[in-house]
Amino acid sequence: MNKIYVLIVLLALTALSCKKSFIELAPEDQVSGATFYKTEAQFRQALAGAYVPLRDLLDNDFYTGEMRSDNTHYEFYQINRGTAYTYRENIADFTDDPTNSYTNAIYFHCYTGIARVNTILGHIDGASLSETAKDDIAGQAKFLRAFNYFKLVRYFGGVPLFLEEVTTADEAFLPRATAEEVYAQIIADAQDAIARLEAPAFSNDQQPGQATKGAAAMLLAEVYMTQKKYAEAEALLLSLNGMGYDLLPDYADVFSTAHKNSRESIFEVQYMQGLQEGQQSNFIYRFIPRTSNTTVLTGLRYNNSSIGGWNTPTQDMINAYEAGDTRLDASIGMAEGTYNTSNMFTLSANKSIIGYTPEPGKTGVPYIKKYLHPHTDPNNTDDNWPIYRYADALLLLAEAQNEQGKGGAALAPLNRVRARAFGNNDHDIVTTDQAALRDIIAHERRVELAFENHRWHDLVRTGKAIEVMNAYGAALKQQYDYLSPSTYQVNANRLLLPIPQSERELNPDLTQNDGYPQ
Repeated sequence: MNKIYVLIVLLALTALSCKKSFIELAPEDQVSGATFYKTEAQFRQALAGAYVPLRDLLDNDFYTGEMRSDNTHYEFYQINRGTAYTYRENIADFTDDPTNSYTNAIYFHCYTGIARVNTILGHIDGASLSETAKDDIAGQAKFLRAFNYFKLVRYFGGVPLFLEEVTTADEAFLPRATAEEVYAQIIADAQDAIARLEAPAFSNDQQPGQATKGAAAMLLAEVYMTQKKYAEAEALLLSLNGMGYDLLPDYADVFSTAHKNSRESIFEVQYMQGLQEGQQSNFIYRFIPRTSNTTVLTGLRYNNSSIGGWNTPTQDMINAYEAGDTRLDASIGMAEGTYNTSNMFTLSANKSIIGYTPEPGKTGVPYIKKYLHPHTDPNNTDDNWPIYRYADALLLLAEAQNEQGKGGAALAPLNRVRARAFGNNDHDIVTTDQAALRDIIAHERRVELAFENHRWHDLVRTGKAIEVMNAYGAALKQQYDYLSPSTYQVNANRLLLPIPQSERELNPDLTQNDGYPQ
């Protein structure tokens, strides 16, 4: 009997030992979530990963930030009516719904970035890092979380507010916070980022491509402008003057791959050409007409028929430039050629838009020239995407000052931007009438920041979106017979995008924005 008892005890101990090893989820000889967040190098690796979703976000943001505005449209491709085409067209035409995968992508990519940031912030306080390293890493993380929530709240209104790493299923399903609650968190994160981060460190007129005190200040200033807190925004924008930022002498140089992260750059999303998947950009291949051979424009042969034809500058946008404004030629080029019966373009020439007249029998199609630069491999470019520039800050400053009745002060930053555009001060604005200056500054922001995903947000922020987009849509429907009467019916509901239907199916607590299927 004693032998049997001992055997039972041994078996029980063995079972307990096996059970203990079975539930051990953090093997010490392998990197895991439980063992990774220890060193500064590991935290910086995780921080780099938190920047990556910005690239995915930018792959969709021009549909909602530019094509949903009067700046750009699309080439209608009548032979393919699949959702890859119609969903993107629906965004521009204001007929999108909660199943649209491109508006939904904005939502998902923002939350991917937020989740990665929350994991970093959840581990950093207990890590054995220097306070300097902690401030820098946490400050960048707070900037990224604020940036992503600012993108979400402007596009979707109040959204679920995740502020900690999700570790259980119950934590993954939150109801929508109010827009006011989301803005309060954005402000808190941005203020903390400003306090923690250093000003940009320029070397040979360039800086590392990461968030700095200046980026956080610019973000918070735009938040305050959205909330019409003009004095608070003005103070932050004035603080940028002492951080080393400046306008580059030549407008076209701002977007050149030779001037990445320049003194004019406050924050830009980083891309790098090469064979490393996901690091390269390809904006120019998306923005030129669909063609079987891109050589005439890009210098490299590529069939972009499955990805091109989007974000095409409108005639309304072209007409917005004043005579002598060098930004027109730097921003928009003309692809010349012919369309076949399948609406595919054969390129024959790349021409300047200045004084352009098509050759007999040819068609000229405008394209965004800002992102056309030499590169080695087709559909694989080195262009970064500008998020915040010093010119943007100067124009926001002019707007903030004008809204406070400081028209005289607003002229200096406004005319500083215009002087570069025209090469002299002959086109300086002199009026200090608030209403007139308000329209002038809005126009200046449109042409200065064209094709950088600001136009839609500016229209909404200034209360002009419904008026401008309905008038623009009415004119567009006179031009294109493929636009149905249901397009461009813009009302207050359409100022927000719909909450993704797939998210609402998973989380019944998520309500839908007004005007969309409930």
